[in-house]
Amino acid sequence: MGRTLFEKIWDAHKVAETAGGAALVAIDRVFLHERTGAAALARMAEMGREVRDPARVFAVMDHIVDTRPGRGDGTLMPGGEGFITETRAACAKAGITLFDVNDHAQGIVHVISPEQGIVLPGLTLVAPDSHTCTQGAFGALAWGIGSSEAEHAMVTGTLRLDRPKMMRVTYDGALPKGVTAKDMILSLIAAHGAGGGAGHVVEFAGEAVRGLDMEARMTLCNMATEFSAMTGLIAPDEATFEYLAGRPYAPDNFDDPYWASLRSDEDATFDREIVIDASEIAPMVSWGTSPEHTIPVTGAVPQGPARAHDYIGLEAGTALAGTPLDAAFIGSCTNARLSDLRRAAAILKGRHIAPGVKKALVVPGSLSVKRAAEAEGLDAIFAAAGFEWRMSGCSLCFYAGGEGFPAGSRVISSTNRNFEGRQGPGIRTHIASPETVAASAIAGVIADPREYAKLEEPA
Repeated sequence: MGRTLFEKIWDAHKVAETAGGAALVAIDRVFLHERTGAAALARMAEMGREVRDPARVFAVMDHIVDTRPGRGDGTLMPGGEGFITETRAACAKAGITLFDVNDHAQGIVHVISPEQGIVLPGLTLVAPDSHTCTQGAFGALAWGIGSSEAEHAMVTGTLRLDRPKMMRVTYDGALPKGVTAKDMILSLIAAHGAGGGAGHVVEFAGEAVRGLDMEARMTLCNMATEFSAMTGLIAPDEATFEYLAGRPYAPDNFDDPYWASLRSDEDATFDREIVIDASEIAPMVSWGTSPEHTIPVTGAVPQGPARAHDYIGLEAGTALAGTPLDAAFIGSCTNARLSDLRRAAAILKGRHIAPGVKKALVVPGSLSVKRAAEAEGLDAIFAAAGFEWRMSGCSLCFYAGGEGFPAGSRVISSTNRNFEGRQGPGIRTHIASPETVAASAIAGVIADPREYAKLEEPA
């Protein structure tokens, strides 16, 4: 019987099985960030334990770093500077590679790992961050863990895991113009619920997935955790190998038959299959307190939990398009790569955000993305449109008690979560694609990005 991509990676990394049926799985890469990394390394030191193989462990300053130009170790988060300086010292002592605050390769962990070629097809990679699943776009088994698990992985090179079930989500057909990978994953979660992938590794497949570039595939896999999946996976192909070629930690070539074998066999079986017609997907916007509270931008708010309506301030039956906005945010490990910024800038070029939008930010996913965008003049387009152009980091995707939007703001955001308080106390967040954020910022209300794309077309 054929095997799935997940089974091939699992079998290659299974060290042993326990009496209870769990497995001990070898871990190829561990990635830390300053929010929890220093604490994990400090606990290890207190217990007299060392990192088994420092060459396999990486760390970055991304979660609480300031994104304002000219930044240093100081942050707006109370006590934030201590997290940064302690992580720096702990990484130096352990011999771990650190992408520091202003390192040329600094950025959000799930952005810089692919940029550096740290994640590779067929590897296992873990980090104390739920969006580690982003890196499954490269055919790696990548998932988020807790700090104590990170300690165990660094000391032993293994983790104990119960074997997850397998799900395949197939997107048949082609995406309509103006519809993105963000809309693909939001439509899945809206249709099958935020718990729809619980207990599963989800492999994304089909014509629409194969048609995505690598950055869009990362967006798709990024939100597998919002589907409650352990992780998301996409089989590597030539686009994957071309993206990784020449990266600092990538191999010289991918000619070995091993790389070509990293795909699900035709006769492989999954525990669950979902098939979606990609041609029917529209630009999606969230309305409540979970990514499953998402509808097409042209739709009306459905009846949902009372708390969700109270939080978002919209009654059932209200048209989502036309809802006034106070702020706009483009950033995060979901949608802050160069292609995301290009698409948003294309809509913003020659236009300006509406007067009612009091704050608008663009936070590139890495300093490499920032430099590339500036080389193309994208920063100037954003600035002319009224957006602040920032340094890279998690910023207002992850509210850590520092910078925030004005109290009571309604925000259109390219981030991955619309939970209460995700972008700050009392902030109402609508998640959407970068194009939808850009179009809505111009309109001053939630808007359909396809209408703005039409304006770009020649008469």
